[in-house]
Amino acid sequence: MLTKRRLSDVLGVALEGIDLSKPLSDAAFRDVEQAFFEGQILAIKGQRLEPGQFLAFARRFGPPEPHVIDTFHHPQERDILILSNRKHPDGRPAGLADGGTYFHTDYSYLQVPARVTMLYSVEVPSKGGNTLFADMYAAYDDLPDDMKRRIEGLVVLHHYGNRDDLDERSRTAASRLSEEQKAKVTWVKHKLVRTHYGTGRKALYAVSGSSFEIEGMPREEGVALLDELKRHALQDKYVFSYAYDVGDVVLWDDLATLHSATLTDPNDPRTLWRITVKEPAPAAA
Repeated sequence: MLTKRRLSDVLGVALEGIDLSKPLSDAAFRDVEQAFFEGQILAIKGQRLEPGQFLAFARRFGPPEPHVIDTFHHPQERDILILSNRKHPDGRPAGLADGGTYFHTDYSYLQVPARVTMLYSVEVPSKGGNTLFADMYAAYDDLPDDMKRRIEGLVVLHHYGNRDDLDERSRTAASRLSEEQKAKVTWVKHKLVRTHYGTGRKALYAVSGSSFEIEGMPREEGVALLDELKRHALQDKYVFSYAYDVGDVVLWDDLATLHSATLTDPNDPRTLWRITVKEPAPAAA
């Protein structure tokens, strides 16, 4: 029997009693999608999935978009990115080890950004490995009216990277790209305040991570405004920390949240499979 519970007072819903290894009926998927919209983070517990089964579930939300870092695509399904600190016997990394260890929004550096990111937890470290999430609905709702008027309609320039750490050698910079991969990304524009395609609610969008400038503002002034909004959005009252169990499938709403991985001991094994699905249409709000 399907059961649902809140994960925290801030964010998150957990579902139990559902088996994602089997095709979901339309009614069952509507229950999942509603819980996703309700919680902004959705943890579906106790799964045992093959790569194709995980991908089939992801496709219910839309077409997956492979990550620009194609080095660690799953050998059976290229739409799956392997996140892992394990190494092959010859010393080569088996997955992307320190991806996204700063607050950001997935694919905000693409013209059509992410709708949902999902992780399947294959291997959990003995300590740590949580993902931090911040509620961008609440952060917007709580802004003073004069700030809401100031930022309404502003357009932000995005590019792959972390504007707070551009040193490619750092564990908190964006994951390093090859020259070939760098050639695949460019500058894109998104509104600073976006209206959610599924709920109609307004949210601050990607104020941390890939947002580098505000169109029509001197760069320093734009960055100062983005930094002010980032400090507001990352207050403790908006942030939730999720601790994984083996077999979790965790989905988050990329329009309505920021998220950050946390650094773990490189020698404490951790492996997840990641799929990201883009929004259903070019961003218009």
